Amino acid sequence: MTKKDYYEILSVERTASGDEIKTSYRKMAMKYHPDRNPGNHEAEEMFKECAEAYEILSDPTKRQRYDQFGHQGVTGGPGGFSGFTDMNDIFSHFGDIFGGGQGGSIFDEFFGGGGRNSQRRKQGGGVRGSDLKISLKLTLEEIADGIEKTIKVKKQKTCETCKGTGAKGESGFTKCAHCNGSGEVRQVSRSIFGQFVNVTMCDVCHGEGRVVKEKCSDCHGEGRVKTEAEIKVNIPSGVSDGNYIPLEGQGNAGMRGGPAGDLYIHLEEEVHSIFQREEDDIYYELDLSLVDAAIGADVIVPTLKGKAKLKIDAGTQPGSILKMSHKGIQRLHSDRRGDQLVRINVHIPTKLSGKEKDTLRELAKSENFQPQTGKKKSSKGFFKKVFTD
Repeated sequence: MTKKDYYEILSVERTASGDEIKTSYRKMAMKYHPDRNPGNHEAEEMFKECAEAYEILSDPTKRQRYDQFGHQGVTGGPGGFSGFTDMNDIFSHFGDIFGGGQGGSIFDEFFGGGGRNSQRRKQGGGVRGSDLKISLKLTLEEIADGIEKTIKVKKQKTCETCKGTGAKGESGFTKCAHCNGSGEVRQVSRSIFGQFVNVTMCDVCHGEGRVVKEKCSDCHGEGRVKTEAEIKVNIPSGVSDGNYIPLEGQGNAGMRGGPAGDLYIHLEEEVHSIFQREEDDIYYELDLSLVDAAIGADVIVPTLKGKAKLKIDAGTQPGSILKMSHKGIQRLHSDRRGDQLVRINVHIPTKLSGKEKDTLRELAKSENFQPQTGKKKSSKGFFKKVFTD
C-alpha cells in the first residue's frame, strides 16, 4: 500500500519551518490521541502516522533525504525510520513536545504530570546550548573525490574548573526559592470543564531545583567558557552547493551542564576557472585550430586530476562533444563517477597574410573543401566516446 505524503499528514506546506511542523504535529497528535479517542482504531492509526511523519520532518537530515528520495530514502537503514514499537515508544520519543517523560501521557502538561521537569532533574538539569552554523567553501577538485577538512569554530565549551555546574563545588548551590526546589511551577485555573493544573518548568532554576550561590570564578556561573576549537569533518564526494553537514553535539555547550547544541556546516561550491559542472559531469571548452580539426590530432587537455591525452579524429566538426569517460565527479554515496565532456570550438583566423589567403583559395577549389549543402547530416558521431591513455 502506498504511504501518504508526510507533509499532507501534518497539513503543512513543503516549505514549512521546523516550528510550523512542530506546532502542526502537536495539534494533530492532540486530536487523534488515544486518551481522547478510546477504542477508535482509525484515530490510533492516524496518531501513529503523525508520529512517523514528525519523526522524519523534524530532523533536517532525514527531511532532506525524504524530499530528495521520498519514502525509500528514509525507510529503515542507518539514520532512517524503523518504526515505533508501541504508544509508549512514541511518548518516550516526543515527550518533550507535550511535557511528558517516558511512558507519560500527552496530557501530563495540562493535568499535572510534570514528567519533563522530573526527568530534567534526574539528568542534572542545565539548558541546552545553541546550534551553530558556518559556511565552508569547496573547490571542484575537492568535491570530485571528497576530502577531510579541519575547521576552526568559535564556540562555548564546558568549563573545566567547575565541570559545567557554574558553582564552586556542591556547597556553591542553594535551593531555588521560586519553586521551592521542585523545579516546577504549578498554576491552577478554572473553567466550565473544571479545575486545570498547568505545570511548567521553573524559569529561575530552569528545572534544576537549585540555583548558584557561589559562582565559579572562571565561567562566572554559566558553566561554560568561550574557546576556539578545531574540528575535523569528512566531506563526501559529489556534494553540491547548498548542501549541509550536521555535526551533533559540536555546537555551543549548554549552560550549567546542559547538552551541547549542534553544528551545521553549509557547503559552498566555488566557481571553477575552466570547468563547468552539470551534476556529476564536467564540461570543458577546447579551442582547436582549423588544421587539427580537419586532419586530426592528439591533444593534451586539463582534467580534475591533472592532464590527459585526447584523440581528435579527422573531420571533427565545431560543436562536437567528445566524452572522456570517468573523468568527472564521483557521485554522492556511490562508486560511480561522471564524465568529462569536451566541447569543440574551431578557431577561424581573422588575420591572414597574402600567401595564406592564396593557399586557402587554392584549397577551396577542392571538392573536399566545399560544404555539402542540401544533404541530411547524420547525428551519429555527435557524441563520441573517447578513451584516453
